[in-house]
Amino acid sequence: MEPQASLELWPVFLGLINLAATIAAAGHALVTKQDVRAAVAWIGVIILLPIFGWAIYLIFGINRIARRAEELRGSGHITGDVEIADHRGLVGNESDGKITERVVEMARLGRRIAKVPYTDGNRIDVLRNGENAYPAMVAAIEAAESSVALSTYIFNNDEAGRQFLDALTRADARGVKIRVLIDGVGSWYSFPSMIKKLRDAEIPHALFLHSFLPWQMPYLNLRNHQKILVVDGKVGFTGSMNIAAGNLQRPDAKHPIRDIHYAVEGPVVAHLMAAFAHEWRFSTGELLVGEFWRPELTSKGSVIARGLPAGPDMSRNSIRWTFLGGLSEARQHIRIVTPYFLPDSDLITALSLAAMRGVRVDIVLPQKNNLFYMAWASRALLDELASSGCQIWMTDGPFDHAKMMTVDGIWCSIGSANWDPRSLRLNFEFNLECFSPDLVGTLETIIDGKIATARQETVATLRGRPLSVKLRDNAARLLSPYL
Repeated sequence: MEPQASLELWPVFLGLINLAATIAAAGHALVTKQDVRAAVAWIGVIILLPIFGWAIYLIFGINRIARRAEELRGSGHITGDVEIADHRGLVGNESDGKITERVVEMARLGRRIAKVPYTDGNRIDVLRNGENAYPAMVAAIEAAESSVALSTYIFNNDEAGRQFLDALTRADARGVKIRVLIDGVGSWYSFPSMIKKLRDAEIPHALFLHSFLPWQMPYLNLRNHQKILVVDGKVGFTGSMNIAAGNLQRPDAKHPIRDIHYAVEGPVVAHLMAAFAHEWRFSTGELLVGEFWRPELTSKGSVIARGLPAGPDMSRNSIRWTFLGGLSEARQHIRIVTPYFLPDSDLITALSLAAMRGVRVDIVLPQKNNLFYMAWASRALLDELASSGCQIWMTDGPFDHAKMMTVDGIWCSIGSANWDPRSLRLNFEFNLECFSPDLVGTLETIIDGKIATARQETVATLRGRPLSVKLRDNAARLLSPYL
């Protein structure tokens, strides 16, 4: 064949290769994507972006993430250390028969959703913002005698981060066993990264699944969004708060953040430790066992609770299904606080049906969002919910990063998970599911305070947006599978 003819055939060969790759990628998405919206979105990207479309799918395809994520829980999901023999044992000496029956009903459903057992005898204290949470967490590290396990999405190299670093350094000098796990993406929220500081201090640490090497980029979407601190295996902290100076609510803060964290004592601390140990084992290969990490735990309070880890390795995301279970069981009142609100069609339907049944549904979102495109996409969903009778509230003031859900004054889900596809499909998250009128009462008082100064979004205000804003919001909504 003439050289000139060979050169002329190259575009044909490349075109055939691109066509074959496009067909293969689209077929793979069609067969493997269980969520119709995700399948349509991916196929659209593959077809509408020649060459780049199938390449993007190859790198960021959710199924590759799921296969990789299965290694994270190679020894099985956490089962907890405290077994409950009978659901009616959950209610202890509860004198209110109606509350007793509701707890039994909801717990029965909960155990079918996830096999993690409920534990009684827990104490959970609410810590608002960094000025309350950080001193309690740092004091616990300062008092550590045997071990400290810390997992966080963001660990900034700033005023807040250095408080933790100094406490960890002193604990390490005392001979305390320390393990620090930081998400690979979250580790770069400040520059220079805290990783160098930890390395210089010789604090045992690891990054969770991130590399800028191209052949490792398929795992970029896998993020450890859990926030867990366990000291001596007995004292725990979890919630939605990262380690960043913005949480300290200083008057001169450039980007202040409101948030809520929780101090935890009692048998459920074993669930926090088990969740940390799974991710640490995957990241380092080290198995954390023994009294240093998992001592015997005793009763500390009256909260019934269990820890629910969730991630893309699970065929059934336990947190998402627990949200759905709470919506289906609600009889009087549902309250949701979240910074990122992009529920899928199942959650939207469950919320709408609850409101139509006469359940009051309050959805509390921040007016000021740190991710403007998330706020746009979220607003495109609100008309349907408001039309169904849900009450939508936009809080003023600094960005509110808190995440909580309460049902009927007796049940709550608190932790790291947002109401969006990333949290409920891609991230590794950790929530506490709790039965406690006292704890839920405290949370509802906080929610009342948020609503008291919030602006309500109604059908009229949502439909009254300018056409340009509606187009922008709905265009952002189309990207929700990727946000």
